[in-house]
Amino acid sequence: MGIVCVTGPAPGPLSGVVTVNASKEGKSRDRFSYVLPLVHSLEPTMGPKAGGTRITIHGNDLHVGSELQVLVNDTDPCTELMRTDTSIACTMPEGALPAPVPVCVRFERRGCVHGNLTFWYMQNPVITAISPRRSPVSGGRTITVAGERFHMVQNVSMAVHHIGREPTLCKVLNSTLITCPSPGALSNASAPVDFFINGRAYADEVAVAEELLDPEEAQRGSRFRLDYLPNPQFSTAKREKWIKHHPGEPLTLVIHKEQDSLGLQSHEYRVKIGQVSCDIQIVSDRIIHCSVNESLGAAVGQLPITIQVGNFNQTIATLQLGGSETAIIVSIVICSVLLLLSVVALFVFCTKSRRAERYWQKTLLQMEEMESQIREEIRKGFAELQTDMTDLTKELNRSQGIPFLEYKHFVTRTFFPKCSSLYEERYVLPSQTLNSQGSSQAQETHPLLGEWKIPESCRPNMEEGISVFSSLLNNKHFLIVFVHALEQQKDFAVRDRCSLASLLTIALHGKLEYYTSIMKELLVDLIDASAAKNPKLMLRRTESVVEKMLTNWMSICMYSCLRETVGEPFFLLLCAIKQQINKGSIDAITGKARYTLNEEWLLRENIEAKPRNLNVSFQGCGMDSLSVRAMDTDTLTQVKEKILEAFCKNVPYSQWPRAEDVDLEWFASSTQSYILRDLDDTSVVEDGRKKLNTLAHYKIPEGASLAMSLIDKKDNTLGRVKDLDTEKYFHLVLPTDELAEPKKSHRQSHRKKVLPEIYLTRLLSTKGTLQKFLDDLFKAILSIREDKPPLAVKYFFDFLEEQAEKRGISDPDTLHIWKTNSLPLRFWVNILKNPQFVFDIDKTDHIDACLSVIAQAFIDACSISDLQLGKDSPTNKLLYAKEIPEYRKIVQRYYKQIQDMTPLSEQEMNAHLAEESRKYQNEFNTNVAMAEIYKYAKRYRPQIMAALEANPTARRTQLQHKFEQVVALMEDNIYECYSEA
Repeated sequence: MGIVCVTGPAPGPLSGVVTVNASKEGKSRDRFSYVLPLVHSLEPTMGPKAGGTRITIHGNDLHVGSELQVLVNDTDPCTELMRTDTSIACTMPEGALPAPVPVCVRFERRGCVHGNLTFWYMQNPVITAISPRRSPVSGGRTITVAGERFHMVQNVSMAVHHIGREPTLCKVLNSTLITCPSPGALSNASAPVDFFINGRAYADEVAVAEELLDPEEAQRGSRFRLDYLPNPQFSTAKREKWIKHHPGEPLTLVIHKEQDSLGLQSHEYRVKIGQVSCDIQIVSDRIIHCSVNESLGAAVGQLPITIQVGNFNQTIATLQLGGSETAIIVSIVICSVLLLLSVVALFVFCTKSRRAERYWQKTLLQMEEMESQIREEIRKGFAELQTDMTDLTKELNRSQGIPFLEYKHFVTRTFFPKCSSLYEERYVLPSQTLNSQGSSQAQETHPLLGEWKIPESCRPNMEEGISVFSSLLNNKHFLIVFVHALEQQKDFAVRDRCSLASLLTIALHGKLEYYTSIMKELLVDLIDASAAKNPKLMLRRTESVVEKMLTNWMSICMYSCLRETVGEPFFLLLCAIKQQINKGSIDAITGKARYTLNEEWLLRENIEAKPRNLNVSFQGCGMDSLSVRAMDTDTLTQVKEKILEAFCKNVPYSQWPRAEDVDLEWFASSTQSYILRDLDDTSVVEDGRKKLNTLAHYKIPEGASLAMSLIDKKDNTLGRVKDLDTEKYFHLVLPTDELAEPKKSHRQSHRKKVLPEIYLTRLLSTKGTLQKFLDDLFKAILSIREDKPPLAVKYFFDFLEEQAEKRGISDPDTLHIWKTNSLPLRFWVNILKNPQFVFDIDKTDHIDACLSVIAQAFIDACSISDLQLGKDSPTNKLLYAKEIPEYRKIVQRYYKQIQDMTPLSEQEMNAHLAEESRKYQNEFNTNVAMAEIYKYAKRYRPQIMAALEANPTARRTQLQHKFEQVVALMEDNIYECYSEA
């Protein structure tokens, strides 16, 4: 049994026994003491604001009490507490800003112990470079890390993503240098490097992006990478394994090194003979000289010769010490072994010579067949390359019209991709009902295009609140303070910034002149911040409100050019890609095709497909029957899609029926007809998997008559073909073909012997077919029409040049990068990768993969860095390597033509922007946009009020009171602002 009690306060230090009164009085044997804990100092007194600094607080009687707390800034606990009588050690939390903060020591949740302890949060350490950037896979190479403020680093470690083994501990040399042994790796590859400073992951605030992408794709990656290469290989000069040496004589070794790309320095090699170091004297790319001056010992024996680079050790030979007796014995043993091996080899040769001869004849036959098939594949590829351009130009239907989206849908799709919180409400499609033409009426809606849905009881106050809020947003001082205040909040994520920028663009769409002035002022702040660090990194990403505002501004200003100049060649390219893909076999399960631009989507099989011209009628469509071209390897879903495309080619894709909505019937004779499906009772099973039915499976002949009709209910038993389980179904290629190949006869499997890489010629065939369409598109993007010059581009490029001149930035490469990040990479790449932003079309995964290759070629064309390409470079980069220099000339000529245009005055630009605003007025419900912006204002109300109070202009014009009035009206508390007044 025991009694637990809590002591009360004492008037001062004292000591005495503890008395317990129950039925009797009892006293403790031990004495209980009241003492006064004291704190004197703490060390270190400063650390990075990222936290993790281990501090020690010194004092007296610090081991007393049952509960101890160390609080930073009165709220954040200092963790991992350890204490003794005279010290307390703990780990500092993360700080909000670089500033001094009080440190409080509390016992038993009482007041702070007097001591006036202060800890200074400083700017985080910054890593600017690592060298060298290559390491053997074994690791251990010394990597020098350069940067700033390393004097605050207590411990640091280095880790490698994906392929790295255990992280390694680093050593701080001074405030600007750290050395780290490179971690070992699992394979030869290039991988990102992470650093952990004081137990916290190092966050690089100026990480370099490889390309400008949409906000949803803008994930931060490590700035630094380490290339892992194979371990170096060494041997003696004559590649001997035994070296004889007489004790007492000087020893010089010549070591041969295999060629590698590690770039090792002389101090990185360690050569040892036994435990004795060999002094390295000469190091070249291929040869290392070292010598041993001290005695290796008089005893007869053997010493290994070992060379070490980092963690890699290699024993290249053995040094034989002593007289000739041992050498004679070794020679006898070696000769005996060689003689025995010769006898065994002769026996094996004699017993298997006939079998080897038969096998050799068979191998020659297979090689001849393989060579013949390779010639055939190359011949076909060359023929396709020469003929497909003519075929495609004839077949492409230019008269069907271009299904442009309306401006309002272009804006909502461009401004609010998946990163936006409004995306969940973006596509609100009513149930599809088919009209007499066989098309479905389904209009895309968006919250910004409909009514403002609010309770009628709140409408008067909220409409008045939105009106006042609109006037505030049209006040430049308020809007600048508002944006900066939100961006300073840690939980205001990139997604929120992009959403706010797009909502502001919609809300101010009717006043583009004002919107442009706000964007320019925010851009000046961004340029100031970037110029102080690395100006070439500016606008590389979309991580701030103003960067997304610039994206939206370019989208608005370039829409006319997109529709009138670029739209037609872009649409023709999309049609050409789709038609070229459809000219060959396409695996319905994997999506891989015979013709493609993307190597990952290439069908590396020689599957012959024969065309079938089908006479198809669409019941209820009100059109005559059409002749539709399909391939005999097409599944029935693929055939339905081609038929729907033929009947609905002049209708926007959103109004087409889907393949699941129709049945396809084949009239084999006047009395027999069959419903054609991908899977039915006649489906073939191979290796435990069902094969999808094709036209060839049903033996449908050339010119067959088919009828397509709408069905009342969808048959959802099959689902989408591409979502089928590959363990149960396949179309053209079995995933286990290669494993099952030994079981097949030579006749069945001989086509598999063709190297898969031979089919890469089809990439060239597809590229050659599409080249004219791609050239036309790039020329349309990078050309200037005399009747409609790009005024917005000229205005913005002049603004960038003016800002660079003000800051003394004269490097032409920096200006080129700014312009490229503003227009080609910010707007055009987004459009090239997302044609569904512009057209009402179906963008399949395969077309998306082909567009990624084209977009990469456009990015490389706009870059100024040299393309480092070799035989191991990705095929998707090699495909257009020959055209990139010519495309770069077009880009540079375009920039020069923009620069030579007559400068625009502010009045001319404002008139142009006013005209753009008038063109599309009343397209959007600005009240909905204002209400969405208000949600951010309400969420960060205290921070916005503090920012307004701190701004002299805002305080003088009483903007904070107007903001409070908005909050009162929107929250249905109209009297709040009067009571505060």
